[in-house]
Amino acid sequence: MHFQSVIGPSWGVVALVYHLASRLAYVLWVGAALRRQERQQAFTARDGIAAGFARFRRVARALMNNDGASYFVLSLITHDTLALIVPRAVTVAAGMLLLALGIGVKLWAAATLGGKAYYWHNFFAPAEAAAPTSAGPYRFLKNPMYTVGNVHLYGLALVLGSAPALAAALFDHAAILVFHRVVEQPHFERLTRRSGGA
Repeated sequence: MHFQSVIGPSWGVVALVYHLASRLAYVLWVGAALRRQERQQAFTARDGIAAGFARFRRVARALMNNDGASYFVLSLITHDTLALIVPRAVTVAAGMLLLALGIGVKLWAAATLGGKAYYWHNFFAPAEAAAPTSAGPYRFLKNPMYTVGNVHLYGLALVLGSAPALAAALFDHAAILVFHRVVEQPHFERLTRRSGGA
């Protein structure tokens, strides 16, 4: 099938490219910024923890909000491009379930960790980092924020019937899992070793 026929009009192409660029900007900038902070205290050396973290969070929040908005716009612009053999009502119901599950788990995990942790505060104040928690969704999942907490992306794509959004959801999910594996997980392992040796 021709690519253009799958994603619809040229605005669909623009929306897809813009969203993929937005996701890359988010994970690459945040990843690089956190690694610079961990290695060189790039945000806190001059301004201190509170001001440095606030500066990082402003940019990270803008990138994350842009990423989310661009995915929503992509899903809307390319609606009804997903051809499945199951009835539309089944697809919508499955999508609504995934939307509720993903958003619910993400909000639950964020509430469990607190607002600062949602923006990787432990990179800025490792001495204040809390021990790994087994509360909330962490009782059932090792990393609910990046695993089940992302299934709402697939849900929105199914509800709106968007083939490009479904493909973008796979890309987005893979990108954030790589970010976790390359940036966050090694940081947590170092924190754990440090606290264990203290």
